[in-house]
This record gives sequence, C-alpha cells and structure tokens, in this order.
Amino acid sequence: MTEAVYFADLAGSIETIPVDSIVSRTIFKDDMVRVIVFAFAPGQELSEHTASVPAMIQILEGECDLLVGKAAYSGKPGTWVHMDANLPHSILARTHVKMLLIMLGK
Repeated sequence: MTEAVYFADLAGSIETIPVDSIVSRTIFKDDMVRVIVFAFAPGQELSEHTASVPAMIQILEGECDLLVGKAAYSGKPGTWVHMDANLPHSILARTHVKMLLIMLGK
C-alpha cells in the first residue's frame, strides 16, 4: 500500500483540453475515496445529475456556473462545494475549467 500520493500541480495533471470536450483523470482511488480531475473546454456542461455518495468540488482554474440543489453559484479558482449524497448538481464551463472532484465512500 502506498503511504502517500503527491501532486505538485493538480491542474497540470491534464495538460490539454480538446475543443468541445470534457476530459477526466482519476488520480487516486481506494475503498474510502475517489479523486478525479476534470477539464472542460469553454461551453461544455455536465448536465444535472446526482452521486450516490457525498462529494466535494474544488475549482482549480477558470470560471463556471454551478447549480447545486436549488442554489446557483459562480465558480472560480478557489471555489469549494460540499454536496450530500443524491443532491442534484450541474456545471457549465464559461472558460476553460479544471476542477477537482472528491467522492467519499464506496
């Protein structure tokens, strides 16, 4: 088992974002947590969906619109959101966006 996982630059784990695409890379996974970096081209959207486990989003780069439950937020570098399991949410990239998603539990 690995004792530590280190990334000096999470946003840099996805270097290029193809036009009209969303790219994701799982950077860590075990029985308790799954950590994924997403990169969105401008205008790309993850439509409303839910997750069966609690999750956290942190915006690393860019600007986006977040809908979490019934609340609308403007996302920018440093934005952080915690979501309970089964809470509807969506994201729309206004610029190139890189986002960290942490999903808790199995």
